[in-house]
Amino acid sequence: MQKKNLWIVFALVLAANLQVNAQNNDSTYKKWYVGSTLYLLGNLTEKHNPKYIQVNVGYRITPKDVIHIRFKKSEYDWPLGTPWKNIFDGTEDTYPGHARILAPTVGYQRFWWKGAFTSVYALNAFEKYMDVNNRKIGNGYTLYLDFYLGYQFKFFKDRFFFEPSIGCSYWPVRTNVPASFKAVEKKWNNYFIQPGFDFGYNFNVKRKKLK
Repeated sequence: MQKKNLWIVFALVLAANLQVNAQNNDSTYKKWYVGSTLYLLGNLTEKHNPKYIQVNVGYRITPKDVIHIRFKKSEYDWPLGTPWKNIFDGTEDTYPGHARILAPTVGYQRFWWKGAFTSVYALNAFEKYMDVNNRKIGNGYTLYLDFYLGYQFKFFKDRFFFEPSIGCSYWPVRTNVPASFKAVEKKWNNYFIQPGFDFGYNFNVKRKKLK
């Protein structure tokens, strides 16, 4: 019921924004984009290597309103609520194993002034838990709600863009976490402050005229 209510609220907010901005639609802007994130560089590390994959696809309904669909795949071996300083100084608590995530994501982005934007994402993480011997010990699900405030920089006649941002990831729904994992993460919060480093390529899709 909680997940259903969250989806209903998300749909109502999106519908309200689209209705307000329908009159501002400009057919000259680039409607589609594909992209990813600089978090891919984390795959170059040895410790806590996330084996991270992220593909972003977006559609601009108006110049200021964007619908996002994302696919993420990764691994993690420490509680996501762990403060950044604990990760960098090596005092973080690690799981007795790791979790693998497949996460289809939907989101909405609103531009308010020039390149300044806010965005919200609902990330559905289907998780597979592995022990220290890389044996599966369970499956779980986590709903992550991500909120961002950032600015979009455009390059090469609006073909490319970069979006540095600051955000908060909050997980109100988390199910079937193995007891050994839960014992490690119980002392940390169910939210995480994190920067964003998305980038992308804008393009238009040409449609053939019907005869």
